[in-house]
Amino acid sequence: MKAIILAAGYATRLYPLTENFPKPLLELAGKTILDHLIDQLREIPDIDAIHLVTNHKFASHFETWMNESGVGDIWSTKIHDDGTTSADDRLGAIPDLQFVLESEGIEDDLLVTAADNILQFSLHDVVKTWKCNEAFHICVRHEEDVEDLKKRGNAILDDDDRLVDFIEKPPEPKSNWVVPPIYIYPKASLPQIPAYLEDGKDKPGLTGDSPGQIVEWLYTRIPVYAHRIEGTILDIGNHDNLAEARKLLDSP
Repeated sequence: MKAIILAAGYATRLYPLTENFPKPLLELAGKTILDHLIDQLREIPDIDAIHLVTNHKFASHFETWMNESGVGDIWSTKIHDDGTTSADDRLGAIPDLQFVLESEGIEDDLLVTAADNILQFSLHDVVKTWKCNEAFHICVRHEEDVEDLKKRGNAILDDDDRLVDFIEKPPEPKSNWVVPPIYIYPKASLPQIPAYLEDGKDKPGLTGDSPGQIVEWLYTRIPVYAHRIEGTILDIGNHDNLAEARKLLDSP
């Protein structure tokens, strides 16, 4: 299994803090947001390589992090520069994912995740759930706040936790399950990525920036199942989120 970390965003809501510095390398509780994720990945014996995709503006920052963190001593690790330089010309999450797959010729199961959240649950448990049937898997988190539900992917599951409906940022949420940016792509599902991108060429917004948009397209074509998160996620989306997360993690 390969881990692909999506880190090509520009975090404009955190400007000026992230205007010239990548959000995943901001520090919380004595280490970077990305290092918190790496600690989670260390617990998964299935992973044998890590690929991090970023933009040209921040690629050198991640190269420095990789060389200083020692992550390359654990796995085969590579930083991928997608060539973009601003939020206006960014490729988007799924084009970035396909860029890595094509660049490396990857044909393996994938754990795909964003780089800018603090996950307070076990990613290893996600992999264990996936192994029950090795289908495409999303993660779901229970959320009561209706306004928060409107800002995220909204999942409807059957009794076997198979996805039966999905809406990205619904004006009227149909369930309390939100979908964070954590996915397992089994090897057999990888041809669906270029098919999705091809289908979206003439459909503005289909292949946009969110990694969850493919789920809305995918679940009608192949089985998609969910892992129910037991824990929380600290979403570092703006200055208030960052301050709250630092306060929480720095508390004794």
